[in-house]
Amino acid sequence: MTDTLIKPPQDAPEDAAPPIEDAQDATGEVEAVDRPDNPLADWLTVPDAPILPAWARNWASVRANSGAFCKVTWWHTRYHALRSPKYAVKIAGYSARGAFRGGRRLWPVLAADDHTRAVKALRAQTREKAEDEALALRYQAAHRDRTIARRWRWGAALGMATAAGVALNYASLGLQMAAGCIMCGGLTAIGWSGEAQILDHGTPPLRIDMSGQQLNDALRATGLLKQGKGDDEGPRVNCVMGPLRDGNGWAVIFDLPRGGGKTAVDVLAKRTAIAAELGVDEIQVIMSRVRAAHGGNAGRVSMWVADDDPYLAPPTTSPLEGLDTFSIWDAVPFGQDARGNRVSVPIVWQSMFFGGLPRRGKTFSQRLLTAAGLLDPYVRHYVADFKGGQDWIQMRQVAHRLVLGAEEDAILAFKALLKELLREMERRFSILRGLPTSICPEGKLTPEVVKRYNMPFVLFTVDELQEAFLAVDDQEREELINDMARIARRGPAAGFISNYASQRPDAKSVPTKLREIITIRYSTQVTDQTSSDMVLGKGKAAQGADASVLSEEHKGVGVLVTGPASFVTVKADMLETAGFNTMCSKGRALREAAGQLTGDAAHDPSAIAEASGVAISPVLSDCLTVMRHSVKMHTVDLLARLENLDEDYGDWDAERLAKELDDAGVKRTTKQVNIGGKNLAGYRREDLEAAMPAELLNAR
Repeated sequence: MTDTLIKPPQDAPEDAAPPIEDAQDATGEVEAVDRPDNPLADWLTVPDAPILPAWARNWASVRANSGAFCKVTWWHTRYHALRSPKYAVKIAGYSARGAFRGGRRLWPVLAADDHTRAVKALRAQTREKAEDEALALRYQAAHRDRTIARRWRWGAALGMATAAGVALNYASLGLQMAAGCIMCGGLTAIGWSGEAQILDHGTPPLRIDMSGQQLNDALRATGLLKQGKGDDEGPRVNCVMGPLRDGNGWAVIFDLPRGGGKTAVDVLAKRTAIAAELGVDEIQVIMSRVRAAHGGNAGRVSMWVADDDPYLAPPTTSPLEGLDTFSIWDAVPFGQDARGNRVSVPIVWQSMFFGGLPRRGKTFSQRLLTAAGLLDPYVRHYVADFKGGQDWIQMRQVAHRLVLGAEEDAILAFKALLKELLREMERRFSILRGLPTSICPEGKLTPEVVKRYNMPFVLFTVDELQEAFLAVDDQEREELINDMARIARRGPAAGFISNYASQRPDAKSVPTKLREIITIRYSTQVTDQTSSDMVLGKGKAAQGADASVLSEEHKGVGVLVTGPASFVTVKADMLETAGFNTMCSKGRALREAAGQLTGDAAHDPSAIAEASGVAISPVLSDCLTVMRHSVKMHTVDLLARLENLDEDYGDWDAERLAKELDDAGVKRTTKQVNIGGKNLAGYRREDLEAAMPAELLNAR
């Protein structure tokens, strides 16, 4: 099903023909076809309407609806075939009753009751007037006529029965069966009372057939249609299209009746109740308003009811994984909707927010948009992962700035990152204001400005935002929110793309000041509609954008809101960590070739080692990663951060760590380090970096 977009009128060129009402010749005479007295004038101005019904306008729809017709026919065939013994008993009973009724009605004919009445009347008169010879003769004549009638009628009946029996005896089996069916049908018709139903009335499940009556019953039961009085069913919806098959479900577009005081918004708000009345799960019911731009009105609703849960299919591998390059100016492939249509998200000039419960695919979904920026060398990445795990660690190969963890040193690094972004944003605005309109017509970045003035897009990714807010006091939290909101609000014009995510959809983790300025929001499963609105925006659940209807099985599925009245439930593409890490390697190679490898990625020893193909000890690389914001660290803290990075470090102690680092070539200049007045066993980052191969140290 496709919606027809009604395009707004465009300015006509100077040499265009005049409009119809102004079409006059040089003498001022109106052309005959446009004159008001032309009887064809009204007919000629009737707008074009589709000739074919909706189900016959493309081969896919024809195949789907033909298949649906075959399915419903087969369902009814099986339904009645299983009940054929019951029907046989009913028909036998009606046939027996018909035989009795027929015999009771036929007997007076065979017995010549019509003559008997006259005979009885004359007999009574004869008894009263025995001497009347004329009356006696009439009585004798009447008795003779009755006798003759009985003989002829019985003879005819017996003759016809004998002839039929002889004919059927020599007839084929088919004719015998046909005659038997005709006789049985005739007797059944005579014996049928007319009130009882011979065949049972079966209602196919919704996945087999959907009718307008089912839709009306559901809307009436939920209070969206008024109840009728007496035999009057009440008002009904006007089905503009369907119900008809559309993919793996039923599609219908309907108008609510006028005078009921209900709107399309009321229908969307009762999605769960409507689904219950239709006998399906609410996740199978996809509804939206049909706006005026697509020929709709405030009472028109588009509904699609899936046969099964459309989001339980295995996820589709992200097409980004197979690409070598990608332009950030293009919409990013993100996933599929319930009907299997591809959903792409344009992120230039936008800001994004991801939320939802843990382990529902939130980070994997967020990572898709960042991954698109990896394949464009003119995208500069600033990344903060306050969980500090494996999800974002390979961004060290690409990221201009990378913050891992929510410890004090990481929070300080994040604050410095925000200040750097704000300075860069103001620097860019200063440059853009000075550019002529021929180069920068709208005061925004253009592909030419990006390369000519070395102002690549800045993709600012923050994951587990709630950890940063919990690690600081209220004053610092307010400062962080103000800085991030300022970047999300003003940054897009300077090429800043904000990509935030939080695991706890509450007022503290998703502050209103930050949430309300985000343009694109995505929520995986949450506990209730209040939590859903905290991520997607106030009132979105009432409009139908409700992430609380998702279940535990819907991993990687979320509600995507792209505008005030635009939303869709999407099953995000799958981009596993291994594929994401490979894309990070591609991104580093692209930036090295374009001269865009800058910041932390250009000097990170582990990233340099991976890019150079030089093998270094994994424990040494991990220690350098968790110490990226600290010049020294106590052993107990180092072990805790290693365990947060990788659970395999959970059973390590100080002795094993010291032995592994010693085997990796680490020579400690001191075994005790003083941090904050505490002199404990620890490590200096300089000692760890000194253990790197010489060629890597020179490359830095």
